[in-house]
Amino acid sequence: MRIIHTSDWHLGQYFFTKSRAPEHQHFLNWLVEQVELHQVDAVIVAGDIFDTGSPPSYARELYNKFIVDLQKTGCQLVILSGNHDSVSVLNESSALLRYLNTQVITSGSEPHVVTLINKQAQPIGLVCAIPFLRPRDIQLSIAGQNSEDKQLSLQTAIHAHYQASYQLALEQRAALGLDIPIIATGHLTVVGAALTDSVRDIYIGTLDAFPSGAFPPADYIALGHIHRPQVIGGQENIRYCGSPIALSFDETAQQKSVCLVEFTGSELTQITPLDIPTIQPLQSIKGSLSQIEQQLEEWKDYRGDKPVWLDIEVASQDYLADIQQRIEALTQDLPVEVVILRRARKQIQGQSQTLANETLSELTVEDVFLRRLAQESLEDPEREQRLVQLFQQSYDALQMSKES
Repeated sequence: MRIIHTSDWHLGQYFFTKSRAPEHQHFLNWLVEQVELHQVDAVIVAGDIFDTGSPPSYARELYNKFIVDLQKTGCQLVILSGNHDSVSVLNESSALLRYLNTQVITSGSEPHVVTLINKQAQPIGLVCAIPFLRPRDIQLSIAGQNSEDKQLSLQTAIHAHYQASYQLALEQRAALGLDIPIIATGHLTVVGAALTDSVRDIYIGTLDAFPSGAFPPADYIALGHIHRPQVIGGQENIRYCGSPIALSFDETAQQKSVCLVEFTGSELTQITPLDIPTIQPLQSIKGSLSQIEQQLEEWKDYRGDKPVWLDIEVASQDYLADIQQRIEALTQDLPVEVVILRRARKQIQGQSQTLANETLSELTVEDVFLRRLAQESLEDPEREQRLVQLFQQSYDALQMSKES
């Protein structure tokens, strides 16, 4: 059996006013080609299909067209919701998509096990289909809990959900009497057991990064949420595949890929990263004006189809009122487009730092607010809850005004 593990598409992302539609269309076409080339039995998307809870119409069209194109290959599709996805948006077409060999899982309120079927209608694998687990789906709120109690309670609830899902998969495999693999999914931040001391909160200030040792012994664990491809805890079968395109300038040095995972019976035999071709180059440039001019010279002979999108950070002790005009003069004859132009700022001491493998684009608006709130020493739980409610009301009102 062969599967492709992918995640964090973020369809509909606007990149500093730039649409990513051509890049996403290119990736999805390429992905269908890889399914046919490698005779893949199933594609698993581990969350964050869309960039926002209200994706633009063209993003939904890309999503629907991909499902139709993939269905023609006979490949099964399993989609898990992520923290950026709207449960209602994914659910609105999920019943219809079942007729296109596609299962969409958005809720963690109960265990879900999806049976993978080959073209001969025979079971070839089981998927513990676990989406982004929202605390309200798996955890009861208990009055009087302090932050540590809540932290432990949520981590225990996530661990219990994984164990229940895995146990259900074991029972189904025993009932089938077949030697087939069990695959688990997840959309969360995970660290190896040796690294947990250096990791900040990831579940919106209420949960330390989930330790890889707390997962059940599934044959492969397909993770999403982190955009950099990586193996977790030194265990080859626990992986983030990463996002298919660079979603921020600090991801430009990463080779984006999907994971081709092969099994013989229930045994994991090979994992091959399939490198995704890049059609939109991005580059960050930092330094003084003279240093920036030298770095820009590297693009003089560039002959790509699309101009290079640049993030330029000017380091200067002097205030330059005409900085934008100077940069325009340096770039006007080059095949580049300046997307961000900014002055360098000194690092603020005590500034909160994100995880080394996490970027801002992986967080929702709600995530950012709640993480910032977690940094405050609020001794009154009711006041904290009231702030959360007011923020949610304000944000919902803003979203409704945009839709109308």
